[in-house]
Amino acid sequence: QVRLVESGGGLVKSGESLELTCVGSGLLFMRYAVSWYRQAPGKERELVGMISGAGDIVNYRNSVKGRFTISRDNGGNTVYLQMNSLKPEDTGVYLCNAVSSEDYYWGQGTQVTVSS
Repeated sequence: QVRLVESGGGLVKSGESLELTCVGSGLLFMRYAVSWYRQAPGKERELVGMISGAGDIVNYRNSVKGRFTISRDNGGNTVYLQMNSLKPEDTGVYLCNAVSSEDYYWGQGTQVTVSS
């Protein structure tokens, strides 16, 4: 059974940092590109950034460039989202999504709340 489990969310103040993790099981992790998405209440889900299976390609949405960093440890089946200089507009449920040429999976999400 394939599972993606996010953790690390919480309530922080503006300017603080959080690191989210996405741990995969039941899949050959390195074959999957992994993306982080977020969804704020009443808003559509948006792509935060993605990392290729080998970790050599990383892309971010413009609003998080320079503040967020995505990395991965394929030996540990883990993808990280380091979030610095958090802003209230970063608030939302953060989900990871693993995609291969054959299938895709979603985690259940972790809540990030940034107070001003």
